[in-house]
Amino acid sequence: MPKFKYSATDASGIERKGTIDAESQDRAIQALRAEGMFLSEVRPIYSKQKKSLSLPSLNFTIGAQRIGKKELTLITRQLAILLNAGLPLIKAIRTLSRQAKNPNAKSVLESIASYIESGHSFSESLTQHPKTFSKLYVNMVKAGEASSAMDKILERLASFMEKAAKVKAKVTAAMVYPAIVMTIASIITIGLIVFIVPRFEKIFEDMLGNKPLPILTQKIMALSKIFSDPVQGISILVIIVVIIAGLIYASKNAKSSYYLDTFKLKIPLIGPIIAKTSITRFSRTLGTLLGSGVAVLQALNIVKETSGNAAVSRAISTLHDAVKEGEGISNPLKQTNIFPEMVVSMIEVGEETGKLPEMLDKIAETYDDEIDNAVTALTSMIEPIMIVLLAVIVGTIVIALFMPLLTIMQSMGN
Repeated sequence: MPKFKYSATDASGIERKGTIDAESQDRAIQALRAEGMFLSEVRPIYSKQKKSLSLPSLNFTIGAQRIGKKELTLITRQLAILLNAGLPLIKAIRTLSRQAKNPNAKSVLESIASYIESGHSFSESLTQHPKTFSKLYVNMVKAGEASSAMDKILERLASFMEKAAKVKAKVTAAMVYPAIVMTIASIITIGLIVFIVPRFEKIFEDMLGNKPLPILTQKIMALSKIFSDPVQGISILVIIVVIIAGLIYASKNAKSSYYLDTFKLKIPLIGPIIAKTSITRFSRTLGTLLGSGVAVLQALNIVKETSGNAAVSRAISTLHDAVKEGEGISNPLKQTNIFPEMVVSMIEVGEETGKLPEMLDKIAETYDDEIDNAVTALTSMIEPIMIVLLAVIVGTIVIALFMPLLTIMQSMGN
């Protein structure tokens, strides 16, 4: 009997992975659904011999097409409006498919409609396209199916996506400006060192002969030789590439990414913005999930995966384990030493009053304003800092070149 590998989440929010024997992929899906599993992936397992002779298998997670986040937000809101107007789900999806100008969006929507018509739920149809629909999206749709309030859930989801996109755009804008300035400064500096400094070196040799140059000038000349030499220049380039590749690898490795993301939170000026962004994402995501009827443990699992920071993700994992043992959210959250006292206090009030989702939304809105202020302050501070930095770099090179010229002028005067 064929074997199928699956990834799923059970009713308590715990992730499950394993294999199951079934006559077909559909039978495997039905068996897992009967056990209360919420499926993320089901795919056949082939032996090496069979795999080499067979055609490429049909994967449950098909859907190479992908819808952009901005377009997905619009589609989600439009679907909410159509459902609120009384249109059946399949008809609403096919209407959006006909209106879609993007071929990928049209294909994904048609695939979802066909999958629903074959007897599967809306939430299960979304799992065919994991590149488009996140676990957050799928779980909120599942909550909408359970509460029979799909239009309201989709409206809430669209609002969530819009606010999250705004926060991301603000942070990205704050990082783009210094990156551009640093790039320009680096190009100017390298240009001076590679093309201008060598010409002055020849002048100094002709005018001063064997007279020693000032130490600062010697250092700049030595640096110029390093960058001008093709072998050493390539070596520097290779080192830079290796460092970048190492950082990328470290960010994807579970253990090293924790230390890297912890370091990010401590970077002056930028660290507080990253921390505020993580808190906003945590509060808004958890508040949206809980407000939509998703179970606490399952919601925390989703929040952990969408935190965007390994240090925050580990803190949420600790929180999940504590809640699983019967504790509330506020006390374990305080022990993580990542979330500010104000956030913990507001969550504690939300637990006591039974209005935790609303309180989490207020926290997110509060930190949205703080991110705005932090980004504005960072931008206003970075501009003069970059100008001073660029002036110091260029000024140092200019001074290093003019010091020998002063010596030449003095010798000519004598």
